[in-house]
Amino acid sequence: MSETLPLLLRAARGEAVERPPVWMMRQAGRYMKVYRDLRDRHPSFRERSENPDLSYEISMQPFKAFQPDGVILFSDILTPLPGMGIEFDIVESKGPQIGDPIRNLSQVEALRPLQPEESMPFVGEVLGRLRSSVGNQAAVLGFVGAPWTLAAYVVEGKSSKNYAVIKKMAFQEPELLHKLLDHFATSIATYLRYQIDSGAQVVQMFDSWAGQLSPADYDTFAAPYQKKVVDLVKQTHPDTPFILYISGSAGVLERMGRTGVDIISLDWTVDMAEGLARLPDHIGVQGNVDPGLLFGTPEAIRDRIDDCVRKARGRRHILNLGHGILPGTPEENGRAFFEAGKTVMDRIGEG
Repeated sequence: MSETLPLLLRAARGEAVERPPVWMMRQAGRYMKVYRDLRDRHPSFRERSENPDLSYEISMQPFKAFQPDGVILFSDILTPLPGMGIEFDIVESKGPQIGDPIRNLSQVEALRPLQPEESMPFVGEVLGRLRSSVGNQAAVLGFVGAPWTLAAYVVEGKSSKNYAVIKKMAFQEPELLHKLLDHFATSIATYLRYQIDSGAQVVQMFDSWAGQLSPADYDTFAAPYQKKVVDLVKQTHPDTPFILYISGSAGVLERMGRTGVDIISLDWTVDMAEGLARLPDHIGVQGNVDPGLLFGTPEAIRDRIDDCVRKARGRRHILNLGHGILPGTPEENGRAFFEAGKTVMDRIGEG
């Protein structure tokens, strides 16, 4: 029976599969001409991600072009914020902008519990349409931002290089920050349950900025809230594979493995074999080809994929980049990545 399920879902569950499934973080986006053309017609990011027809079309663009084993919802980690009472915009070349950054207790206490079916019905609609469109040819992936990373955005008010504002809150007013993180953890778990109920078969949590924390502070401000999200989702959806990604995670890999997730997505700064040696055998891995390599030759891409898959052999593995594909990457090199990933077992053999 499970043979009819998508390859990525089977691999993520730990079943024996014929090859590692392959998809790419940010596979829908700026490196594709078809996306750039659509963006020219619809310059507002929020429109592209919150109009269900546009989000669906963008989500499907890489599937139509490259047939990856996973199709991920085109959205943003900040999309749930307005449903909690936090307005934002995403400005081209500047990134996210929070209109009224959260800096005090009254703002935290004014946040609303997230009710995604009311504030984000477009997400559920897109996930359902993706499932019916791709059938078992690919797994549908949902995703969220983790509490620490969401807090970093809403406290800083924008992207940051040194995270001074949220770190000042962490070290001067930790109770305030913990209250905010706890609110986000509960809301994000609710959002993930909604995504799974709507059609997501595998989910990934991005704690993009947790790599900016010392291990001790990761243990205090990131890990407990990652774990709370995982625990709440596993209570209701124990069989949905859960992936955790942190950029710059080399210093906290073992800690990531203790959060209850099924799969750790490695960035490219960790050797695949060394990363696996640091994680328990029951935890799968995703990754971890350097996205910068996709500016190289098809041969270089193929060789690096072969090395990555060889090192991960014998473990649950989803082939991916170690970060999102970079803007400006030649589209044909994106294609080369997928093609090399799908044919890797022909080159490295069964032994």
